[in-house]
Amino acid sequence: MVSMTENPASIVDEDAFTVRRSIRINAPVEKVWRAITQPEYISRWFGRTVLDGVGVGAAGTMTFPDYGSIPLRVEEWDEPRVVAYRWNNDDALGKLPDRVQEKGSTVFTFTLDEIDGGTQLTVVEAGFENTSDPRVNLESHRTGWDEELDKMVALVEKDAVEADE
Repeated sequence: MVSMTENPASIVDEDAFTVRRSIRINAPVEKVWRAITQPEYISRWFGRTVLDGVGVGAAGTMTFPDYGSIPLRVEEWDEPRVVAYRWNNDDALGKLPDRVQEKGSTVFTFTLDEIDGGTQLTVVEAGFENTSDPRVNLESHRTGWDEELDKMVALVEKDAVEADE
């Protein structure tokens, strides 16, 4: 049994209103790219994801069991290096609207770099100053990125090992 790569936790920058996490994944960039861009793969480690296409402007939802559906839109696409998503995530707005709105939304950007033995993935989520309670949302998303990306690393590394067998 191969153990999952240990990675540092997410970091909050309260002055810049961002959450950042850089992790190492023992899998090639192409596998990590699929894990962060293909809805059927994202759904295996994050929220159940549905998108109406590929690339900038593709829109849809990400659904979480205890939270409901969150509108999602692709903001940037530079395969296989950078993808950015905007999503609504401000609980204080009450019922979330059915499409992405600038107020109360943040953008999370994944950047992939090839490194010896795998991929360096950095996620930066920005825009918390646009939410009703930036400090609470920053902390909530900091812990969320720790949990979700750890699940993704375990899944991608397991798939990479199985593909080599």
